[in-house]
Parts: sequence; C-alpha cells; structure tokens
Amino acid sequence: MKKPDFKKQPFKLVSLLISLSLLALNFYCQGQDSNSWTLEKANQWMKTGAWKNDLQVKAHASINAEEFAEQYHKNRTLWDKVFSFLNRKDLDTLSSGNYPIDGGNAYAIISNYVTKYTDQVKWESHRKYTDLHYVIRGKEKIGVAAVSQAKITEPYIEAKDVAHYETEGKYYIAEPGYFLLFFPQEAHRPGIKADGSNQVKKLVIKIIVAG
Repeated sequence: MKKPDFKKQPFKLVSLLISLSLLALNFYCQGQDSNSWTLEKANQWMKTGAWKNDLQVKAHASINAEEFAEQYHKNRTLWDKVFSFLNRKDLDTLSSGNYPIDGGNAYAIISNYVTKYTDQVKWESHRKYTDLHYVIRGKEKIGVAAVSQAKITEPYIEAKDVAHYETEGKYYIAEPGYFLLFFPQEAHRPGIKADGSNQVKKLVIKIIVAG
C-alpha cells in the first residue's frame, strides 16, 4: 500500500494534526470529568479563569477548588448560567425575592437583612444544592467548617434541604467583589456582624449538586 506523501498534501497534514490534537484534548477533558481532579490541577484550572467568561466578580480564596472544578465540569452549561446571573449589572436594584435561572436546577434569592451576633446564627449544610453567596451591599462574616467534624444538632430535613450543627470553623469576610461557594460537605454560618456594617443586601444562588 502506497504511503501518502504529506509533503505534496500540506492541507491534509494540517487537518490530521488538528484532528489528533482535538482527540487528545477530548481524552484529557474526559479524564478531568471522571473525578481525577487534584488540588494542584484544580488550582491551576481556577487560575486560568477558563470558567469565568466575562464574569467580573472574583472567586474567594476559601473556595474548595477540587469540588468546584468537579461540579463545574459535570454541568458546565448550568454553571455558566449561574455566573451569567451573578454578572448582572442590576443586582443592586433587584428587589428581594426569588429569581429563576434554570428551573429547579438553579435559582437565585435576593435578600436584605440586618446581620446578627455569632451566637445567634446556626451552622447549616445542604445536600441537594451547592450555595453561592455574594454580598451585593455591606459586608458580613461567614464561618466554614467540615460537616464530617461537626456535631448534628438538628438532623437533615429533606423538604428544607438543611441540617444544623455545633462546630468550630474558620471565618471570612464576605463583601462586594468576591463570591463564596459552600458544597454539601461544608457547613457554613452566614449573616454574622462584621465591623462597621449591619445592613446587608445579599445574593444566594442555589445550584443542584451533580452526582
């Protein structure tokens, strides 16, 4: 069988190289979608900003990069819709209430409230949804802790998708410009008073957890 002379067929050679490159990229992406994310790979992916599109809000340093990378790649279309809503220029003028994003897969909640003292706020976690928290106006403290190390005080209620705990955790300041993510394995304690701020306008987006 006569071998093709690629020197005489440069366009076929280029086409072959492109096809091989795309095939390799496809295998790479499939591998990443199969729970192969390491902390190093996930951090690199987050730094590339490939998930952002034109999102102006930054990811908070507390975000679990491995879980974020895994969930995003399991349902990119949904997460892109979520970030599109987060990127809206009219968040500051939206009224309190619920806003659809993708049916029961993702929806937004806008709320206005006065922050509370730490001992007035319960630790909570969810199983069906990942929480995205973004402070539109003002600032608050939010605690984060591993569910695996927390003591259950109120067992999980499926209808409300919530359980409550007692635990110790790390606290961060949530303020405009940065969003935080809380996955099912992370208990969180939001809405806590931060120095110099009492009134908060906040966006929470509920994002269905991909199995």
